[in-house]
Amino acid sequence: MKNQWTNFFSGSVQVNVTGKGVERFINECVRRNIIVWNVKKQGTHTLTFFINLKDIRKIRPIVRKSDCKLKFIRKKGMPFLIRKTLINSGFLIGAIAFFAILLVFSNMVWGVEIKGAKPETEHLLRKELNSMGIERGKMQFVLPDVETIQRNLTNQIEQITWVGVELKGTTYHFQVVEKNQPEAPEYFSPRHIVAKKKAVITDLFVEEGESQVKINDLVEKGQILVSGEIGKDGEKQYVPARGKIFGETWYKSDVVVELSTIFNVFTGNYKSKHYLNFWDLSLPIWGFGKHNFKEFETEKYENNVKFLKWNLPISYERVVYRENEQTERKYTVEEAEAVGKEIGRSQLEDRLDDEATIVGEKILRKSTNNGKVKMEIYYNVIENIVTTIPLVQGD
Repeated sequence: MKNQWTNFFSGSVQVNVTGKGVERFINECVRRNIIVWNVKKQGTHTLTFFINLKDIRKIRPIVRKSDCKLKFIRKKGMPFLIRKTLINSGFLIGAIAFFAILLVFSNMVWGVEIKGAKPETEHLLRKELNSMGIERGKMQFVLPDVETIQRNLTNQIEQITWVGVELKGTTYHFQVVEKNQPEAPEYFSPRHIVAKKKAVITDLFVEEGESQVKINDLVEKGQILVSGEIGKDGEKQYVPARGKIFGETWYKSDVVVELSTIFNVFTGNYKSKHYLNFWDLSLPIWGFGKHNFKEFETEKYENNVKFLKWNLPISYERVVYRENEQTERKYTVEEAEAVGKEIGRSQLEDRLDDEATIVGEKILRKSTNNGKVKMEIYYNVIENIVTTIPLVQGD
């Protein structure tokens, strides 16, 4: 039996044949390799059947030599549908344009809503969002993802503690938590101020309590610096000692710097490829061909395509291949020593609080072995050495 799908794509015609010898007409068609199917007898001298669209030219000579009349009564298949569509192309173009416009509008940003922020904070937020391109009329494909937006806003705006970012349809929603106002001073129970490490006192400021040391005194760890017990015998009072006492402390750092280091750096060359993903099928739409990078890193960015409020099983994906290469960095011993000092100072600054200051450094030992410079560096630091212990009355 003729494959019906093949008939649909190639096109077929239903033929009505009337006259004497319609059976001979059918037999002649078969002899000339004209495929006929669904042959039905409508009367004594009438038959209907289907033939392929391409066989119409072959059947005309048979009609001329016979006493039959032929009439086409029905057309089926893709060629006729295409022709009909072209005749009505205005409707087709309008429908395609409508859905294309609707698809584009569904993937644009139409609103940015901010809740929980004061007017001045909201102004800063909108200014930062505009710098990232998040504003009405922008396509969602080219914007950062929600996690990146949240991270950038939190890092850039000091007035907020946390910001929630959510994309609903075509609108970005931001929920802001601002930093609280300074809290009321905390109540402290009676206590002493003691040294948290060995130091030489360089400066002191006592707000409450009785100072037990003076500038240039050497104090040991745990020694009382400001007493919470004030007054004379019989008139003693116990207060929460408060104050800042700075002292010169000492740190030692061991630093190792390699004279030769191999690492990867980006060359600045890259190749981008763009895809439309349908379920598990990926269709390239731009950036064809392979890159010729020997060493590279791959970055992928994917955005779902939306239709109104629904996510379609279609996504736009951009893949960036960035070329990198190995580079060897070499130091002389003197250069390694300078780098080691910077590394040691940076590591120490990370351990110290904001009020501390490094006032001196000295290399105690230095050696070069196996392509490495090893240094033991001694630092002088001025920092707040205060810590507290509770005061027990009667001690």
